[in-house]
Amino acid sequence: MVDGITVPEALCTRNQWICWKQAERNGETTKIPVDPQTAGFASTTDEGTWCDLETALECVESDSTAVNGLGFAFTKSDPFVGVDLDDCRDPDTGQPTEQAKTIVGRLDSYTEVSPSGTGYHVLVAGELPEGRNRRGHIEIYDHARYFTVTGEHVSGTPTQIESRQRELEEVHSAYVRESDDGGQEGSTSEPGSKARLSDDELLEKARNAANGEKFERLWNGSTVGYTSQSEADMALCCLLAFWTGGHAGQMDRLFRRSKLNRPKWGEEHYADGSTYGEKTIARAIAHTSEFYEPSESEVEAQEAGPSRDREHVYLEKRVSLLRKQTTSLEKEVEEKTARIERLERRLEAYEGRPVAREEESECLREMQSKSLVRRLRGIFGR
Repeated sequence: MVDGITVPEALCTRNQWICWKQAERNGETTKIPVDPQTAGFASTTDEGTWCDLETALECVESDSTAVNGLGFAFTKSDPFVGVDLDDCRDPDTGQPTEQAKTIVGRLDSYTEVSPSGTGYHVLVAGELPEGRNRRGHIEIYDHARYFTVTGEHVSGTPTQIESRQRELEEVHSAYVRESDDGGQEGSTSEPGSKARLSDDELLEKARNAANGEKFERLWNGSTVGYTSQSEADMALCCLLAFWTGGHAGQMDRLFRRSKLNRPKWGEEHYADGSTYGEKTIARAIAHTSEFYEPSESEVEAQEAGPSRDREHVYLEKRVSLLRKQTTSLEKEVEEKTARIERLERRLEAYEGRPVAREEESECLREMQSKSLVRRLRGIFGR
């Protein structure tokens, strides 16, 4: 069921909006991100190609042939996590699959129908659990990607984005995370040992290895000896695949710390929605036949060292999330307060008398809401 047109207020106030257009790439249909300000290509890692919702709406309204809809770019600095459920809804009847129904119900946060009508987009406030972020028709991401936004709210779900860290972890564990038997073909689970070194311990090992000089050159951004930076990227990823035991999440995290990292790493480059970085990591794992196995003494030393129990780590994550949410809410309150004060002054000057803050604020919110609904219906009702 679809319950009208709506967009969560938490998204409306952010300057993370883009547009998108449908195109054919490698024989498949894909959605290309568009900069609403220039009509050029938008990057999910370049905030200079994003804008406010008003500008994005104007872009869609002004030329519906150039762009097909709105999009919202995720960043590491915002508290949002997107759960993308594909091929799980009958576009004619609106009936979801049992799995999709379970996931949407468990997350219990703002959910809308995807542009194709065959999937759902769920938005929650939280932190993406470590490990793989895709399995089958389910994908979860929190930065360097974007969600198409239709405003087709699914009835029975909240109209705002809710904080759902525990529920997100449960869904990730049940439907996305690596299985205990080592995963399946094409997965990003680690082929080698389940025991891994910390990032800093791994870097120290790699630098002191027999091929440490090669690792150091690549880590510091040198492409000498390679025909392209992409080839150098692959070389570093193969080394990281060995040292991490083929753990994609740790490989991605480490590569982003290296000087080879560039905006292209997080950009969508393939028809299936994969980023350049994701494909490079997958290829590196596939090309690596041997993986480093930490000795028992190394594992024991790590476990007895600075690592903390899960409860402590969980609490730290919760504190970090709450701080982000508090900062975001404080900024929103400041912006809205300033805007209301400006409108009050304009109204007082126009009518020659003061206006009650509470009555004006309520009227303003109602006008903004109705205007947004009309414009979204005009876009998605074509």
